[in-house]
Amino acid sequence: MADLSAFLIAGKWPAKHPDRLQLYSLPTPNGVKVSIMLEETGLPYEAHLVSFERNDQLSPEFLSLNPNNKIPAILDPDGPEGKPLALFESGAILIYLADKTGQLLPKHPAARYEAIQWLMFQMGGVGPMFGQLGFFHKFAGKDYEDKRPRDRYVAESRRLLQVLEGRMAGRAWIMGDEYTIADIAIWPWVRNLVGFYGAGELVGFDDFPNVQRVAQAFAERPAVARGLAIPARD
Repeated sequence: MADLSAFLIAGKWPAKHPDRLQLYSLPTPNGVKVSIMLEETGLPYEAHLVSFERNDQLSPEFLSLNPNNKIPAILDPDGPEGKPLALFESGAILIYLADKTGQLLPKHPAARYEAIQWLMFQMGGVGPMFGQLGFFHKFAGKDYEDKRPRDRYVAESRRLLQVLEGRMAGRAWIMGDEYTIADIAIWPWVRNLVGFYGAGELVGFDDFPNVQRVAQAFAERPAVARGLAIPARD
């Protein structure tokens, strides 16, 4: 049985199954990327809720695993060379899990880097822009009299949706017929933009039928439905 006692985080979130990959997360768009990936691959894991209401992400235990105090993070007791591996940043975790399981990332080098390219498109564009739009539309930013910040993020979010709309024309998934980590990264953010943030009308979501089609297909995958609720909230 794996011994995780050397990791401070295991003291705050004790592992019932220390031989399984440990996930520390919250069901946000970034968090569910990893839970969906784990559900899609079938890799055994144990999920731990990192509660923002309790400021768990600022605790010494969590910071010992991710000094950037963001979810998700993982602790894999069976990492490279059989040694435990602690990892943060959702994009890095997706690539790691794809390599570990041999799933959801193309084997051909050119296609592999193309999929990673679209993963980075989400990490550098879709996530930050949709998140800022959510702040200015749903949260405290909505009370700002100056609407220029909100409008900037609306315009940039529409531009990103236009990029996706073009990419998805005649395609089932980002990489065509093959479902990959690029889809697992992108579509939770699209779902959040029009769902939780309620910004569909603001960005003119009806103008993007291909995006709508693929987002719906993504939501209908059984592993996605399960992953969207993991870790369960208190």
